[in-house]
Amino acid sequence: MKKILCLAAFAVALAVSPVAAEDDPQFLSFRTGAFDINDNDTTGLLGVEYRSDFKKFFLTPMAGGFVTAKGGLYGYGGVFVDLFLGRRLVLRPSFAVGAYADGNGKDLGGVLEFRSAIALAWRFDDRSRLGVEFSHLSNAGIYDTNPGTENLTVNYSVPLDRLF
Repeated sequence: MKKILCLAAFAVALAVSPVAAEDDPQFLSFRTGAFDINDNDTTGLLGVEYRSDFKKFFLTPMAGGFVTAKGGLYGYGGVFVDLFLGRRLVLRPSFAVGAYADGNGKDLGGVLEFRSAIALAWRFDDRSRLGVEFSHLSNAGIYDTNPGTENLTVNYSVPLDRLF
């Protein structure tokens, strides 16, 4: 059901929101929040994500990773699209594939895990962004068990040209 909701939100966003014509820079995004929010064993999460400024059609590549407070690690690569809802609000659906190690945390069934996410951010004049993101990790049933996990984070994205 959660996958269907994420896909429906993505489809609606593509149907009603134009992709911004103006080019945004590369971003480095820092995140913190909760890993596995639908479980009694919720734990903290810290992560970082690189977002390219290269676009093919309307898709842009990204790569990132996070660590949980229980030693779980996830590294991924994927694509996203920025959908501008006016001048300030940016809706960003994304999809990625990556490798997961559970550490002392939740066993997601195997190493290969898929990540779908939807983020909503406020875009400042300097192009930095502050937002929230809901993401889902799942192995899509390729392993015997597929418990999946939902995560909720707060993100701050900084244009790379401001950092270096």
